[in-house]
Amino acid sequence: MGVPAFFRWLSRKYPSIIVHCLEEKAKEYNGFKIPVDTSKPNPNEVEFDNLYLDMNGIIHPCTHPEDKPAPKNEDEMMVAIFEYIDRLFNIVRPRRVLYMAIDGVAPRAKMNQQRSRRFRASKEGVELTEEKNKMREEVIQRGGYLPPDEIKERFDSNCITPGTEFMDNLAKCLRYYVADRLTNDPGWHNITVFLSDASVPGEGEHKIMDFIRRQRAQPNHDPNTHHCLCGADADLIMLGLATHEPNFTIIREEFKPNKPRPCALCSQMGHEIKDCQGMAREKQGEHDEFADTVPVSEQEFIFIRLAVLREYLERELTMASLPFPFDFERSVDDWVFMCFFVGNDFLPHLPSLEIREGAIDRLVGIYKDVVHKTGGYLTENGFVNLERVELIMQAVGVAEDNIFKKRKDDDESFKRRMKEKKKRMKAEQGPSFVPGGQFAPQALGGRDRPMAVQNARQAAYEMRMKGNQRNQEAAQSLRAMMKNGKSPAGGSEDMDSRGVKRKAEDSDSEPEPEDNVRLWEEGWKQRYYKTKFDVDATDDEFRKKVVQSYVEGLCWVLRYYYQGCASWKWYFPFHYAPFAFDFKDIKGMFNNFEKGTKPFKPLEQLMGVFPAASGNFLPQTWRALMTDPESSIIDFYPDDFAIDLNGKKYAWQGVALLPFVDERRLRAALADVYPDLSPEEVRRNSLGSDVLFVGKSHPLCDFIRELYRAESHEDTEIPAELCHGIQGILNLDEDPILPDKPVESPIPTLRDISSNCAIGIKFKDPQYDDGFVFKAVVLPGAKIPNKVLKPGDWEQSNRGPWRPQLGFNPNRQQAHLDQSGFRKLNHYVDRNQGAGQYGSGPPFEAQHRGGQYSNAPPPRNYQQGNYRPPQRDHYPQNQYSSMELTVGIGPCSPRAPLTSRTRSEDEEGGDPLTTSRTAAEEDISRGLDRVMGYLHRHDATTGTELSALYERRLLIFFSK
Repeated sequence: MGVPAFFRWLSRKYPSIIVHCLEEKAKEYNGFKIPVDTSKPNPNEVEFDNLYLDMNGIIHPCTHPEDKPAPKNEDEMMVAIFEYIDRLFNIVRPRRVLYMAIDGVAPRAKMNQQRSRRFRASKEGVELTEEKNKMREEVIQRGGYLPPDEIKERFDSNCITPGTEFMDNLAKCLRYYVADRLTNDPGWHNITVFLSDASVPGEGEHKIMDFIRRQRAQPNHDPNTHHCLCGADADLIMLGLATHEPNFTIIREEFKPNKPRPCALCSQMGHEIKDCQGMAREKQGEHDEFADTVPVSEQEFIFIRLAVLREYLERELTMASLPFPFDFERSVDDWVFMCFFVGNDFLPHLPSLEIREGAIDRLVGIYKDVVHKTGGYLTENGFVNLERVELIMQAVGVAEDNIFKKRKDDDESFKRRMKEKKKRMKAEQGPSFVPGGQFAPQALGGRDRPMAVQNARQAAYEMRMKGNQRNQEAAQSLRAMMKNGKSPAGGSEDMDSRGVKRKAEDSDSEPEPEDNVRLWEEGWKQRYYKTKFDVDATDDEFRKKVVQSYVEGLCWVLRYYYQGCASWKWYFPFHYAPFAFDFKDIKGMFNNFEKGTKPFKPLEQLMGVFPAASGNFLPQTWRALMTDPESSIIDFYPDDFAIDLNGKKYAWQGVALLPFVDERRLRAALADVYPDLSPEEVRRNSLGSDVLFVGKSHPLCDFIRELYRAESHEDTEIPAELCHGIQGILNLDEDPILPDKPVESPIPTLRDISSNCAIGIKFKDPQYDDGFVFKAVVLPGAKIPNKVLKPGDWEQSNRGPWRPQLGFNPNRQQAHLDQSGFRKLNHYVDRNQGAGQYGSGPPFEAQHRGGQYSNAPPPRNYQQGNYRPPQRDHYPQNQYSSMELTVGIGPCSPRAPLTSRTRSEDEEGGDPLTTSRTAAEEDISRGLDRVMGYLHRHDATTGTELSALYERRLLIFFSK
């Protein structure tokens, strides 16, 4: 959902909702990879019943990743999607249902946002190409080096839209994938798999919600089903709360800001395209073997526990002294409704409500007063009480003037602080040249004794060469400037429009976007309507029309979340929202939506959301309607369009001013080209249905096989007792996957399934009469989870340093190294290496920077007995030695003459070397396990690679 910063705000205000996922990794043995057995208990110490995948959140990062090289072809993309699903299945390990939902044809209200996104993507792609060509010319003129510009076909992410050949191929590949896993993976054998591909209308997450709603309304539904939904959109949190299921969890990728990305021009890390200097690439590895690799870390996952969020909301929304009994479930629905005002995919947010400014907290405070005054809630089962909503809007409207003024003051204060910060950084900036290596300056007291100079002549030569290189670069840059007619001593870029040289501090600041509305000044309402809508603020009829459309939108969105799509045709016909103060007399502005509306067909949606640049995904005669100057709908496809920043700083935050598509004109134009469709295109343009898959060992398999044997083409109800209480309607598939029949692989690199154990059949959700209302309540028999929050979690001031929780067990034993353990460990590893190679965190950094014990020789008594110092030139493999190691449990040395040690001796300070051999070996083993556990927890960015490196170090230095 279009709510920037919503998850950041939610996780900061309610931090205990986040739990870090524990993931069991596949092991390698003699070069063979041993897959994880997902039939075993979940390492997160929780068992999930149903896993739902919002597939578009998987398809996009697998087809055009931002932090690693993109797949070379479509087959590699499909394999990447399979691996992503495997990883999620391994983490969650559902026991009943896996539901995969791909976005199908969306409601018209959503298509406007999809259209804006796709036009922006096309525009940004053209602008990036132009910028690359311009920068390439400039860098070459300066004498820089750039790799040859490879001519390769750019992957157009717009093809991830229903109706394209890519989505049709994806559906075929997923059918093969499901059959393969049901046949070969023991963790899948008793799972019921649902695949809702792009031919089924509806957004992926809303198809999932419709499935849950309709199953909840069945008498055989288990009210204690534990749901897990995968997706990164903020609206999944709202949708999860709207189900009123007590056991609902969301899994998503952990967001890590400021990930390094390679330059789009030279493909090197460390700078952006605008700062590219065309420097020759440094050699990666001894023989440049890592030249084409980008350093990436495996993405981690987190759980969002909605049960814990409900605990937070229960405390925050509870109201005392109400004239009626407090209903927490109704107040949750109202909270979800109020979040719509700060943004969603269907309506622009109100100008005075920004989530970063505490808009939701402001609305909650007003809401409590309104409920007291009116004696009732704002919503019920997805239907809105507009009379009570008007009171909230009027309360916000009274404060709008102060909100805009405070926003301006905060913005000015932020700019002032940033300017002062830049000045401080400039003042603290060191000299332009600082010698490195052994001649690098050292802080006083930084080392115990001066280091011996080694090969001073070579070091001086290297420093001279670096200085010469910088001089050559400066000379090349100067020659390029003079060649282009620019003055080297303060060119035109340093002058303003009057020819006056700008101040240094002004030249550092970025140009401010022009704001003609100036909401912080008197007359802001008149300027807003004149600038944004091109009407006078005195035009009350027009303002009332905008407000009425927005009110209809609020009712449509809430109905969409709680009851399903109320109308496939409705959409908000403006680019901007009204002010809260304009919500007057709204009680009678909405009655009901038009009934019986139908969704677009896939190719019709492509015509509604694609720019002309993506017309290659359409039939030729349809494509011509986008480019032919004589086309009756050519105005739907502008080559360029304006982006209104609307008070924001970046273009992606602005409003794309695109014309709205007129459905009647579009259908009239398409009527002439429909006969040109080929049979394959007609098939892709038709609406499909969900498919249910089970394996041979599933109780439902024999029932489905009988339907195929009888060739029954009538609707057949699923017996609830055969499928964990799940109900629905089955129909035979025209091209079914059947047991003992081979399944051909659509991907050349993957083998066919010769002995298939899966069976598939069409599935339709349970049907209900028109006007049926799904109740937004906790079902009878549902067990509310035990409380997680403690009294100290409510107070912001009581929160100490935040530490992530691993898995669902808050009492999980965690490894720990005390100071003596770090000291002993660092004493035996290579002390010349930096802290970054071994680990992170203060203990490692402090020890490796040269602490009190970093260069101390071993104690004298270590040379007694049979102990030998580790030899650096020969390291036996596959054995841990029994050298002394302190890991928070006490030192030991099994090579000395040993006797049994009692607890009393320990307490009285007895000889630390008198311990049994068995106890010493156990201590060593526990110590190593704790070291590895520490690494896994404290350096997620390097993950398995760091663990392998450390294990190798331990094998080397703890060997005989």
